[in-house]
Amino acid sequence: MPSFNQSIFHPTVFFLTGIPGFETYHAWVFIPFCCLYVIAITGNGMILFVIITESSLHEPMYYFLSMLSFSDLGLCLSTLVTVVGIFWFNAREISFDACIGQMFFIHGFTFMESSVLLAMAFDRYIAICNPLRYATILTNSRIIKVGFAIVVRVTTVVVPLLLLLKRLSFCGSHVLHHSYCFHPDVMKLSYTKINSAFGLAIVISTAALDSVLILLSYVLIIHSVLGIASSEEQKKAFGTCVSHISAVAIFYIPMISLSLVHRFGKHAPPLVHTLISCPTLFDPVDYSLPGSSIYEIFQSRVLECIAISFSRGSS
Repeated sequence: MPSFNQSIFHPTVFFLTGIPGFETYHAWVFIPFCCLYVIAITGNGMILFVIITESSLHEPMYYFLSMLSFSDLGLCLSTLVTVVGIFWFNAREISFDACIGQMFFIHGFTFMESSVLLAMAFDRYIAICNPLRYATILTNSRIIKVGFAIVVRVTTVVVPLLLLLKRLSFCGSHVLHHSYCFHPDVMKLSYTKINSAFGLAIVISTAALDSVLILLSYVLIIHSVLGIASSEEQKKAFGTCVSHISAVAIFYIPMISLSLVHRFGKHAPPLVHTLISCPTLFDPVDYSLPGSSIYEIFQSRVLECIAISFSRGSS
């Protein structure tokens, strides 16, 4: 049995946590979790495959949707190994370097998703408020530049944060509150609060700024839509934005809640941290489940493309 109360300056391992109080039932509890992972991986993989192989879906909206599915798939796979290890094999130990690596992918894909959601908001703004110039503004070369800018932004944000973390000293039991490594959770075990303040500044300058800009874009969209004379056109314009609004809510609400709990819920029971992290862990599931607004809009477009291909073949 490892000693969780040992205090050392540079830990070789951290200890991850499953669901406190349910350790005996972890193998059974993970069965529905496993199903959700399968749905998330299969759903996002299918979206990527169809967009790549179907040439009629090579449009800005679906390019951004493929970026969203890619970031969701990466986020899902980043947590899969440690979650399986804890719930099925009771493998709670994770080395410090492996923890740093997992945080790079988790936070990298999280910030990437935030950036993609902002790009999707800009896409909807152009499509609704300036439709005549949509094709000339969002060209393929500009979308490639946007994708490259997102990767550069994520790298320049996450890498310095983790390099600073490697230079810190740690105290306490080295027990984390989640089944994966999460930067605010690891920072709680550090002697210094400088990196924690830097991490908070990064969250404000990325996810918080993105959410404000997304909100601003939809204020402008609503203002433009209300100026449309026909109620049918208003309904159609609002319909194109429903999927993106739901994706934004699904992404930001759990993330903000988890950040607030880590910043201000120091005395909250460990079970609270675990339960709040579950929606964040399974954001990719919400996007790929049949019945979700993103899935339905994507499905309707795929069926439309199939119908067009079939009609061409018949003629």
